[in-house]
Amino acid sequence: MAFQTSLAARPSAGATVESVRDGPTAASKWERCVDLGLNGKVAVVAASSKGLGKASALALAREGARVTICARTPADLEAAADEIRHETHAEVLAVPADVTSAEDIQIVIAATVERFGGVDILVNNSGGPALGSFPDLTDDDWRQAFEVVTLNFVRFVREVVPYMHEKRWGRIIGIQSTSVKQPVENIDLSNGIRPGIAGLMKAIMPGLAKDGITINLVLPGTFLTSRILGRLAGGTEEIDKAIEAQIAAAATIPLGRLGRPIELGHLVAFLASERASYITGAVYQIDGGRIKSNV
Repeated sequence: MAFQTSLAARPSAGATVESVRDGPTAASKWERCVDLGLNGKVAVVAASSKGLGKASALALAREGARVTICARTPADLEAAADEIRHETHAEVLAVPADVTSAEDIQIVIAATVERFGGVDILVNNSGGPALGSFPDLTDDDWRQAFEVVTLNFVRFVREVVPYMHEKRWGRIIGIQSTSVKQPVENIDLSNGIRPGIAGLMKAIMPGLAKDGITINLVLPGTFLTSRILGRLAGGTEEIDKAIEAQIAAAATIPLGRLGRPIELGHLVAFLASERASYITGAVYQIDGGRIKSNV
């Protein structure tokens, strides 16, 4: 399925360029599209049974990629795989895995290689670290956050890079957080750890680029994921306060709303594509204009 855009145009079958340009039914005969060059590519999307990971897998599958998704809960994982297959008719491999486990990550990549023959695209994603302010965080909190954010990224990249080097082509997209650019209140684990992923990405980028492998980060703001929507039922004073905070957050976003997961999926699909072949070492915020930083 083509990514709809206005950057290029293609006449419908049987129509000449002149008839499309000049005829009275030009609008109905002129299809605007760009082929992202993802048909048949193999993508691994981590933590992808819900939310931004699932939206990324769906966007890639719509473009013809063969997709491996993974998550801890088998029922949620199979439901996501069935939904993506039904909409896109793409090949989808679902592998139950805990993305904080080195062994599980190896299993995900091995299963992908066995099924599809390699890995072309990695979308690294994970659940966020726990909420909390610095004075309340323990050493165990920091260790767990490092496992969830940093080691998850390191392990996935380490596993897929040999296959990308072999093909001299690859795309690595890390889904991180706006905390890379601007601290987020009451998530000091994220504020302290996630900027380090940007530094690591920049450090390893030149070595990857020599073999045609690009690596970029995507920084989502607040999106309407199950993590947010699941709170809407309320039930405790703490959850009710969280709901109030999300409503207040929307009011601070210049576009005036929370993001839709597929909007991030579209950005991921573009960065994974042939059309993004000269983009590497970049950090893309997708937050409705909320970040105030100039860089």
